[in-house]
Amino acid sequence: MTTVNPYAGSSTTTTDTASATRASTLDYDAFLKLLLAQMQNQDPLQPMDSTEYVSQLATFSNVEQGLKMNEKLDKLLFLSNIQQSGELIGRTVTSADGKVSGVVEAVRVETNGATAIFADGTELFIDEGVTVSA
Repeated sequence: MTTVNPYAGSSTTTTDTASATRASTLDYDAFLKLLLAQMQNQDPLQPMDSTEYVSQLATFSNVEQGLKMNEKLDKLLFLSNIQQSGELIGRTVTSADGKVSGVVEAVRVETNGATAIFADGTELFIDEGVTVSA
């Protein structure tokens, strides 16, 4: 089976942004534990202003909401990609450089995009510059 990817650098190294974001951020419980530890270990002669705590909590809440919204948008884009990819079956797809062309027999959808699979087993990553015709 031959795999053709005209944009190998940009499509072969993908990461799941939602899981990477979750791995690099604190969850809500961890934030509260950190905030509690900060309160317990503050200098009693110079305590932190309570408005700073509220501000930190509000900021964290905004970041958490933003992350959840990004996850939902990622799911929506993935479902949209599946729907659009299904419409490729039976159509002729040509690579941006014109070297690879064929009638799409199947489509494999992944988080980084879709790959058209031709009857002879050749695969073409669907990216900018790919031409689709009836």
